[in-house]
Amino acid sequence: MSQRIDVPVPGDRTVEVLLGGDHRGPTLLLHGGSPSAVAEWPALDETVRAAGLRLVTYSRPGYGGSAPRPRPGTYADDVSESVAVLDHLGVDEFLTAGWSGGGPRALACAALLPERCRAAVTIAGVAPYHADGLDWFHGMAEENRREYRAAEAGAEAYEAFLQEGFLDVMHASPDELADALGGLVTAVDRAALDASYCDWLSRTFHHAAAQGVVGVRDDGLAAVAPWGFELSDIGVPVAVWQGREDAMVPYEHGVWLARHVPGAEAHLLDDEGHLSLVSGLDRILVDLRRLGGLDAVTG
Repeated sequence: MSQRIDVPVPGDRTVEVLLGGDHRGPTLLLHGGSPSAVAEWPALDETVRAAGLRLVTYSRPGYGGSAPRPRPGTYADDVSESVAVLDHLGVDEFLTAGWSGGGPRALACAALLPERCRAAVTIAGVAPYHADGLDWFHGMAEENRREYRAAEAGAEAYEAFLQEGFLDVMHASPDELADALGGLVTAVDRAALDASYCDWLSRTFHHAAAQGVVGVRDDGLAAVAPWGFELSDIGVPVAVWQGREDAMVPYEHGVWLARHVPGAEAHLLDDEGHLSLVSGLDRILVDLRRLGGLDAVTG
């Protein structure tokens, strides 16, 4: 049974947290994509429970019911919210996974909390914006190209861009969602969008827009800025999962991360996209347990 709570975080703010999965199991700290806010999804909850893990996820500042920061932060800054949530729950060691824009947050936990983070996985996660040897936009749908170019122009211009066009996506109904995402959704991803998946994505987008575009603005600004930590500092086990049929975060992002995160295990799949990878989250969590040195779930 899922549960929502509010947790105090630095700066006299709170973030909303969703708990689920197997409450007796090791903790999985799950970082959502951009945009996202907590929304119950029985299929996700059951997948995490079947993996013998406790689900902990939260809406980042400016999304849903989580108070925004006074100013946008970096990916490294999000670790402070993660620590506050884990401390509030009395969690010492944990596993972490990040999907899409959540990928760098999982890597930040791996880099900055090595004494607590047993292993991390990035699922269709973005690479650094100014990564050496990477054409960041190659293979990316035009919708995302325009958005991140707008983010380059700074907070005011980017917020105006989002107000003008992006709120339509965040307010799309389940039936409208695939069309609203346009070229961002490849054939593989469209096939993965069953009724349950569309319903959850629509609800998480709607809730993410509870404070307008504040959360997605801050996410986009973080994506085009330095991350605030070095990938070379990561010393815990990491896996990189990426699909070639991904028009939101191109395949080469995963290739680059697999080459630059020390010791990373690469799962670079020709037949997966951005959304379809989450449909196979069960195999990713089995792999994450292994990386974290946990026994396989039996029974």
